[in-house]
Amino acid sequence: MSPDGVTYDTGALIAAERSDRLLWSLHRAILSRGLAPTVPAGVLGEAWRGGPQPQLSRLLKGCLVEPLTADQARAVGVLAARSALTDTVDLAVVEGALRRNDAVVTSNRTDIEQAADGAGQRVVVHDV
Repeated sequence: MSPDGVTYDTGALIAAERSDRLLWSLHRAILSRGLAPTVPAGVLGEAWRGGPQPQLSRLLKGCLVEPLTADQARAVGVLAARSALTDTVDLAVVEGALRRNDAVVTSNRTDIEQAADGAGQRVVVHDV
């Protein structure tokens, strides 16, 4: 099954701020399909450094920032136990991507795939 959307991990936001051509090309393609990438709130917290961050701010205008609900936090905790990972931001990225059937744009393929494996699922990963 092909992904229905896209979730950005911290590496994607950092790539946007440093004007990475690959990331911006991918972002334009996503927007042209009428999709709004999801940015989990924890990812924004990892990438935001108080500004000004003009490229990151520009990227975020086309994205949906997803808060972490109590139910999602519990699902992240279960995923942590199953995957033996402790980075709750990466785990929240995967929990949301699996829930929405999203691909993940990241610079951390190994942990993203390990978290998905912990859920017994696969996630499409795009490296930046």
